[in-house]
Order: sequence, then structure tokens, then C-alpha cells
Amino acid sequence: MMRFKHFINPVETVKKIMNYYIKDGHIALDCTVGNGKDTLNLVRLVSEKGKVYGFDIQEKAIINTEKKLQKLNLDKNVILINDGHENIDKYIYENIDFIVYNLGYLPGGDKNIKTKALTTVKSIKKALSLLNNNGLLLITCYIGHDGGKEEQEAVENFLESLDQRRYNVLKFKFINQRNNPPILYGVEKIN
Repeated sequence: MMRFKHFINPVETVKKIMNYYIKDGHIALDCTVGNGKDTLNLVRLVSEKGKVYGFDIQEKAIINTEKKLQKLNLDKNVILINDGHENIDKYIYENIDFIVYNLGYLPGGDKNIKTKALTTVKSIKKALSLLNNNGLLLITCYIGHDGGKEEQEAVENFLESLDQRRYNVLKFKFINQRNNPPILYGVEKIN
């Protein structure tokens, strides 16, 4: 007998939230393109009426994602940028409806190239200023690698400091799993 699982893992939870929240015409931002899974999903959800920005510091991630999008003929309304996510304000001059971060390193890539606490918090601050009222920002933190726990703590400390009159902040964490499961943070900007 097959059963549906509601609480699978943060990555699947992010997909469910994306699928529920994002509408045709939305503008979305993937701050950590990686292997392109979130970017691809965002492009499908915003449709031809919307737009997706994607950032990654690794050229390999940008090139691989661009190839996937072109192969599926989904590259028309995507702007991929090979730069650190802390520089989003140098490229984006419009408000964003949905923002996603998948922190850590590129799966299958160089594990020494990874997101860092200082630049991630700097990026989140800028992302929140671009986020529309009622917009959502999701951050998945991986804590099992070197520097991951420090980054997660910096992200959480910053998010805890946000004014509750302007933001609702949620932490989604498995508390009975071993091997450092990822932690998901959700931020909703309030009118």
C-alpha cells in the first residue's frame, strides 16, 4: 500500500510551496542556481508572462542550467547571471514575487566553492528589499558540510531580527532525523 508523505524533506517542501504560490506572470529569483532544478520549476510556473532571474557564482552551474532550459525551449524569459548572489542589486531593478536560496555547494561540483554566511546574509537583506508585499522568500540551509552550520546560524540570527510587523518568519526543521538534515526558512513580507 502506497501512502502519501506530507513531510518529505525541505527540498520537496520548497517545490510544494512554489507550486502553490507562484502564478502566471510572477517574477521570481533563484539566488543559487546550482544544477538548475529550482530555476527550471520557476520558469514553468511563471509561464511566458513572467520572468526568472538566476544567480550562481560558478560558471559551470550557469552553463548547465542554460543548456537544460534551451533543450526544453524554456529560455525566453530567464536571465542567468554568473555572479555572487550578494550582487543581485546590480542586476535587478524591479520587485520580485518569489525568491529561493538553496545554500551550500553545487552537488557534483567543487565542495570548496560554497555559499558563505557573510555574503548570504548580505544577499538576503537585498532580496528582502526587492520582495513585493505578500511575496515569499525561502532559504534551505545545509549544515552537514564545513561552514554550513555557521552559515545557518547567521541566517537564523538575521531572520530572528526582522520586524514582525513587516515579516512573518517560519523555521521548518526535522527534529528526529540524524545526519544533519537541512533546515528551511520561510519569510513572508507583510503589507
